[in-house]
Amino acid sequence: MTADGPVAVCVDAGTTVIKAVVFDAEGRERVVTRRETAVHHPQRNRAEQDMDEVWQAVVDTVREAVERVARPVSFLALTAQGDGAWLVDQDHRPVRPAVLWNDGRAAGTVRRWAADGVLDRAFRRNASLTNAGLPNAVLSHLAAEEPAALAAAHSVLTCGGWLFLRLTGVLGIDPSEASAPWLDIHTGDYSEELLATYGLTEYQRLLPPLLTGDRQVAEVTPDAAARLGLPAGTPVVLAPYDIVATALGVGATSPGQAACVLGTTLCTEVLIDTPRTDGQPGGLTLDFGVPGRLVRAFPTLAGTGVLDWLVELLGLRDHRELTELAARVAPGAEGLRVLPYLSPAGERAPFLDPAASGLVTGMLFTHGREHLARAVLEGLAQVIRDCLAAAPHRPVELGLCGGGAASELWCQLIADITGVPTVCTEDSQVGAKGALLFAHTRLGHHPDLKSAAAALVRPRARYEPDVTTRELHDAGHAEFLATRELAATRWAEWRDHG
Repeated sequence: MTADGPVAVCVDAGTTVIKAVVFDAEGRERVVTRRETAVHHPQRNRAEQDMDEVWQAVVDTVREAVERVARPVSFLALTAQGDGAWLVDQDHRPVRPAVLWNDGRAAGTVRRWAADGVLDRAFRRNASLTNAGLPNAVLSHLAAEEPAALAAAHSVLTCGGWLFLRLTGVLGIDPSEASAPWLDIHTGDYSEELLATYGLTEYQRLLPPLLTGDRQVAEVTPDAAARLGLPAGTPVVLAPYDIVATALGVGATSPGQAACVLGTTLCTEVLIDTPRTDGQPGGLTLDFGVPGRLVRAFPTLAGTGVLDWLVELLGLRDHRELTELAARVAPGAEGLRVLPYLSPAGERAPFLDPAASGLVTGMLFTHGREHLARAVLEGLAQVIRDCLAAAPHRPVELGLCGGGAASELWCQLIADITGVPTVCTEDSQVGAKGALLFAHTRLGHHPDLKSAAAALVRPRARYEPDVTTRELHDAGHAEFLATRELAATRWAEWRDHG
């Protein structure tokens, strides 16, 4: 490839950071630009964003990336945070701030639906378990709390749909984001039965067009092109949202392959070929973008936010210092255990309980900061093991990505606790890499996702489980589950009387 050859720009619009990644023709990262975005909490259990601020952050990151690379851009690809409710009016302007995936205002709605059997009936149709951050729950809550907002709304989008609209003027939603809660997983179409089950039939008008195949590609508008520093007519590809894009970005393209995002959410995901709507409801089942492929995903509310909390609590500099502390302690943290359910919205995968909260057990005077650091990392790894146990297939390896994958200790610890070898790729921006692979197939540069992954995804490190700690971690997992079951009785009392 020549030094001035064309590149691709891929946007990964996360919850707190927007990134634009420049990839060369071999799929290697050349430039990464970032902008932080604010999450507002008007009340304790609420999480919102200014939709125009998110769009401006995309403009700024892309423009900086284009200027820094100073090479022709062949296309722009987009993946983003999912779920929530990004309401726009008939003029495609925001109706109110976006309600995010980790918002807990609809927890009461979810509890009511659980008691009335709504969640179970919906799972039998779309193989996904509704949580408070999904748009059906948010819309149900807004119908009671902010009816004027819904009356003014023309469409309920996601972050990816909102950004694609601003980039191209095309209104719609990717099937991966529509899967939960709107699609009949067997037909891939919107389900009137599901809308009726949620009591949202009158809001069917808010569901945007499903964008599939060629409709996921559109040209950047002249106005957006000028703001981004791109040539008019540059193709824009709407890739699946970040949960699916990250699985693809680690090279998972075949049933049984698995990935876990070590990010704000620990999202454990396994590719499947047939949806399962029997058994205990849990997790999400998402369209993968090609026929015969689905993602069984367990996006927890426990994630690296727990590490952020502990870094601040202990007065540390960053996650690296936290893992350095944890490395001083032997596996098992000398009996100190942590249930890492710290989100005000509770937990949503692999079990659903909006009242779930954290718990520290086994603490003694002999425990120090290093023991707590180790116990938190082990507790989060136990969450991943719990999600893998709920998945339909036990994987032969687990691809790790996200900010947490920078910690060799944590990657090894996850392998030890789950008993599954873990693998990291050479990419630092795996969600953006997944968007790149998807765009290459949509634009005809590769015949399918498997060939695109084979050509462009490269492993960096592999961590084999330590067999000498297997018995210790098996016992630790049994203790983890038993402690959570006991804690759940207290959560129920808090929910019923608090």
